[in-house]
Amino acid sequence: MKTIIFIGINKSGSSREAVKAAERLGYFTVVFTNNEKQVKQREEYTDVHEMILVDTNNLSDMKKEIKKLQLRGKEIKSIVSFIDSNVYIASILCDEFCQNNTSSKAIEIMEDKEKTRIALKKQPYSPKFIIIRPDEVFSFESIHKKLNFPVVVKSPKSTGSKDVLFTENIDDFKKQTLKLQEKNPDEAIIIEEYIEGEQYIVEALVYKNKIQIAGIIQQEISQGKRFIITGYGVLMEVSKNIKTGIEEVLQSVITTFGIKNGAFHLELRHTKNGWKLIEINPRISGGAMNNMIQAAYGYSLVEETLKLHLGESPSLVPKRTNNVFTQYLIVSQKGILEKVTGKGRAKRSPGVVEVYVKPKKGTKLIPPLSMGHRYAYVIATGSSMEEAKKNAKNAANEIKFHLIEE
Repeated sequence: MKTIIFIGINKSGSSREAVKAAERLGYFTVVFTNNEKQVKQREEYTDVHEMILVDTNNLSDMKKEIKKLQLRGKEIKSIVSFIDSNVYIASILCDEFCQNNTSSKAIEIMEDKEKTRIALKKQPYSPKFIIIRPDEVFSFESIHKKLNFPVVVKSPKSTGSKDVLFTENIDDFKKQTLKLQEKNPDEAIIIEEYIEGEQYIVEALVYKNKIQIAGIIQQEISQGKRFIITGYGVLMEVSKNIKTGIEEVLQSVITTFGIKNGAFHLELRHTKNGWKLIEINPRISGGAMNNMIQAAYGYSLVEETLKLHLGESPSLVPKRTNNVFTQYLIVSQKGILEKVTGKGRAKRSPGVVEVYVKPKKGTKLIPPLSMGHRYAYVIATGSSMEEAKKNAKNAANEIKFHLIEE
């Protein structure tokens, strides 16, 4: 039986949509998870044909499980992951057990922010940065001389805005750097100049060295203790200047990393001095990204990504074109969720395509420290981007989280 193994899955979002896409394509779907709660909630994952509890950080344990599947007659066609830190380990396993149509080396670099910065340091779109190695002796004043405030302090392994800290002055910089060193003593720390400008996500596939742009998405950022993206607008009309600049960065990235086939997304800021690369990830963005692109263009990016992994030609030809905006909801204070109201009204609001609310009654909600602390989203369309944004925000305003103080 032709089988695709997924390393990790979330209950919703791109990783879940990818498993559903594999089922639609006629594959037997296997998920390796280290999350016992998911195994207990097995009935909620009907599109997963087999779920196996295994340490997804342990290569030898997963190899044993793959060999067991093969002995049972499962023909492993691909091993993939749509989860932040599992993409590289999935690619290594694919190298051993099936034909890997992507580059593990490129994925390894993209998954590590330190390696990415070093690989791209000579490019004009690379921000100024300094890397502090574990146990390295340095002075904060010397860094201050090289980079003007504000600066961003981040872990090379950070995902979803975790361990990405904005600092405005030297006292704050010292405090946040020491906190990060204490939390991750064996890891380097990256200090980067803070980049002003409009922020975009660019979702892309590369097949036989040819770049296909799946979507250019403008972001709205809520800046509290972390940089949290709360708004996404899938752009239908992009100026020639912006498109050309993005294409130049994409071409530079695939040339530098030697990507012949692959899926990745860039986060870029458009500044008065041109484009600056905030980060790169070797996968589609999580959350609602696949569904918002599907609402905009009519194709499933995760399905086309799977085809690429299977050695087939992906097609990103739009079946439709809609202005789409996605509004995420966060909370401003912590508490235990008593109930959620307004979901029905939000669904009935003009232009709304999808409403998703994540937490259940009794869940502890907190102001966001990572993207995982966004608790609902609304995807809406409109005759223009302004109308799509208005529709999404109006519908999102209907949803209320009723919290009980702890």
